[in-house]
Amino acid sequence: MPCILLGDSSSFLRLNIPLFLERVSAGFPSPAEDYIEKTLDLNELCVQHPAATFFVRVEGESMIGAGIFPGDVLVVDRSLRAQHGDIIIASLESEMTVKELHLNPPPVYLLPRNPAYQPILIEEGMVLEVFGVVTNVVRSLKRGGKS
Repeated sequence: MPCILLGDSSSFLRLNIPLFLERVSAGFPSPAEDYIEKTLDLNELCVQHPAATFFVRVEGESMIGAGIFPGDVLVVDRSLRAQHGDIIIASLESEMTVKELHLNPPPVYLLPRNPAYQPILIEEGMVLEVFGVVTNVVRSLKRGGKS
């Protein structure tokens, strides 16, 4: 699943958007409350280390089982050390990809989260460079029930 670099987080302006105290029910609707808890900056919500954060846009369907779909924007933190089970942005043999990192037990694999794709075994001599850990997914919803 290739990725397209969109930019780093330090180039975005702070936007304070109202965050309502009342939670939205995903079951039965409840009466709306007009209480604003505070303002919310999406950078503050999604970016823990601004100087080490960048954004990429997803191409392909190998990670749909992890809730990552074509066109999604991934928030990636370069300052985090990748751990077993993290979803990472990596370069494998000079090709960028997003996959789940499998470290334990060895050997190392890059795992897709779609059964139509095969795990990638990292063999001796292969060049794997981890660029960062995916911390958030930003997705636009289509209007009018169209996907």
